[in-house]
Amino acid sequence: MAEIVNLRMARKRKQRADAQSVAEENRLLHGRSKAEKRIAEAEQEAAVRHLDGHRRDVPDDK
Repeated sequence: MAEIVNLRMARKRKQRADAQSVAEENRLLHGRSKAEKRIAEAEQEAAVRHLDGHRRDVPDDK
């Protein structure tokens, strides 16, 4: 005898698997490692410090 398959559940299972594969591809394409994120953050902070160091007027911190 043949096995009974719930088509709704099978479609949902396939949809989840497809979403997982798309997510994995996106992580590979767009993801950055922790080290890369830290380097970018450090570069951003250095740029801000560099610009603040060249200010002509000192902002009031009150």
